[in-house]
Amino acid sequence: MSSPLREIRELTRVRITLMLREPEAIFWMLIFPVILALILSLAFSGDRTQPSRVAVLAGEEGDELAAMLEADDGIELVRLSDESKAERKLLRGSYDAVVIPGEIPEVRYDPERPEGATAKLRVEAIWQKATSPTPLPEMRTETRKETGERYIDFFFPGLLGMNLMGTGVWGVGFAIVDTRRRKLLKRMMVTPMRRSSFLFSFLASRTVFMVIEVAVILGFGLLVFGVPFQGSALLFSLFCLLGTLSFTGLGLLLASRVKTIEGISGVANAALLPMWLLSGIFFSYERFPEVIHPVIRCLPLTAMNDALRAIMLDGTTMLELLPEVGILALWGAVTFLVAVRIFRWE
Repeated sequence: MSSPLREIRELTRVRITLMLREPEAIFWMLIFPVILALILSLAFSGDRTQPSRVAVLAGEEGDELAAMLEADDGIELVRLSDESKAERKLLRGSYDAVVIPGEIPEVRYDPERPEGATAKLRVEAIWQKATSPTPLPEMRTETRKETGERYIDFFFPGLLGMNLMGTGVWGVGFAIVDTRRRKLLKRMMVTPMRRSSFLFSFLASRTVFMVIEVAVILGFGLLVFGVPFQGSALLFSLFCLLGTLSFTGLGLLLASRVKTIEGISGVANAALLPMWLLSGIFFSYERFPEVIHPVIRCLPLTAMNDALRAIMLDGTTMLELLPEVGILALWGAVTFLVAVRIFRWE
């Protein structure tokens, strides 16, 4: 009879071997934390205190004030000409403060956000320091507390978009791979079934579940958290449908040639992880370097989140959301067509 120490050693070796054979476990244990740290380091980079993102309205007085603020390392300056756009971005957390030029400039900020309070203090200090030894009048301040500016109001549309993406990709991907793994696809091929009909059935079933999913999650947000809904219910429904079709097409594409559950887990995680972190679910993607903003805006989850926030919080119309419609429609059409062409049936 073997000794207890030998038994423990052998059983431990078996457990380690089994763990190493699970790509999904290795991904979440080793790769995910590294990728998370790398991506978040882009949004919140640097070994010093983060500068405040401050928007200044353009104009003769604004240019002078902007130059004054831009010279300070503690300010990341953005010049804008549209006051209403600046207000919206302030309420959504894209900017920490908005400065309205004038004989005595006005600082608008959210006092309940630490970043806003810090930005106000920095702007006021620069205003006094950069002028003559004679102290100027204190800047006017105006706080912003309106419906839709709480963090939960910002987060909730992103949560809904993330959930639709996750269920679309994982629900479809796992179902297809499991059907292939159990060799059910080979049996279906001998029936008078069009292959496109088989794939379209996933789009149709996801649409049915989407209605239930959105109704439950949206109802919970409206009733429990009081998340505002300012826009058109029809337009909101259209984007939920577009997003569902887009994410289902992505799920079909990812699962089109994968044979194992472990394989689809790794492929799905690799595709979804960048969107979880880049597409503005937990914080505004404008925190990332501006050079990658065009790429981020082309992601389907970014388009979905931007559209849902604009409808729910701002009451935005269809005309203003045409770019998002185009992005979601293009992703859905391209991924589905490619999936049909390369799908592995055996």
